Amino acid sequence: MNFDLTKQIDRGLIPAVPVPFDEQGRIDAAAQQAYIAWMAGQPVAGVALWVHTGRGLRLTREQRIAVLAAWRRGLPPALPVIAGAGAPAALAADPRAYWRAAREMAEDAAAGGAAALLIHPPRIPASEIVRYHAELANAGLPLVLFYLYEAAGGVAYSDALLRELLSLPQVAGIKMATLDSVIRYQEVSRLLAEFPGRLLITGEDRFLGYSFMRGARAALVGIGAACCDLLAAMIGSWFRGRADEFLYLSSQVDELAEATFIAPMEGYIQRMLLVLAEQGILPAGATFDPWGPPLDRAAEVLRIRRVLNGLSLHRHEEHKGTARDSS
Repeated sequence: MNFDLTKQIDRGLIPAVPVPFDEQGRIDAAAQQAYIAWMAGQPVAGVALWVHTGRGLRLTREQRIAVLAAWRRGLPPALPVIAGAGAPAALAADPRAYWRAAREMAEDAAAGGAAALLIHPPRIPASEIVRYHAELANAGLPLVLFYLYEAAGGVAYSDALLRELLSLPQVAGIKMATLDSVIRYQEVSRLLAEFPGRLLITGEDRFLGYSFMRGARAALVGIGAACCDLLAAMIGSWFRGRADEFLYLSSQVDELAEATFIAPMEGYIQRMLLVLAEQGILPAGATFDPWGPPLDRAAEVLRIRRVLNGLSLHRHEEHKGTARDSS
């Protein structure tokens, strides 16, 4: 089961996609459809829904099902969808309700055509975390573990717990999103060498290029929600061994990350929606995040516009040609 998934996403970009909301907190279905149509033509290995960028634990069940159905209809059948599975933190005080909600989310993902589950870090005792993952695997899909930084609701998994989780036969790999803990990323990348066949999937938007240098085989990232060709080119240049091209494109990706993944960090979701609007993919009225922090949207747009102008795609196309000529 895991072999097909890992083969499909190895060396690939999996954007964690946001949901376009209007200012009243309603999903803009037309904008979402336009976004799906655009993404269907991008150089991606799949997409991730219901994860942190897509506010999967905040959406209602009906909203989640509708979002997955829209993406599954609009994407090529062979392109895998990875869906988040978990339960809202508000249910943590009621273990039965918490586990039931997580199982429901996993089962809805399988019924809706998802190819794998990304397991939101659970708010449960550490002694129950392995059983929790095994329980969600009963939905019949491969699992991707999720090491998320604690400020975003993650769990600092110990090495011993990671070894138990990675030993589960349903586990295809682990997504690392430590944000700024390069040390922990390095430690887990070394640990993963003990588990051949399990993919190290980077979610490290702020050190994306370096994360590939330390063993990542794929990227499942919020920054991949836009500028997909830039990120895919960077990943491809790494695996083709084109050092000059990789370093150049990695610096370009860093420019984008340093304009969008900044304090307040939860604002990155709205910022990525603004990037999509600046690129003409979404209308400005569909760039709101109901759960994000208040932002100075005018200032954000000006900064994003400056960065996008500096990243102009013809520049990276010219650089690719130069690198190709010199290889």
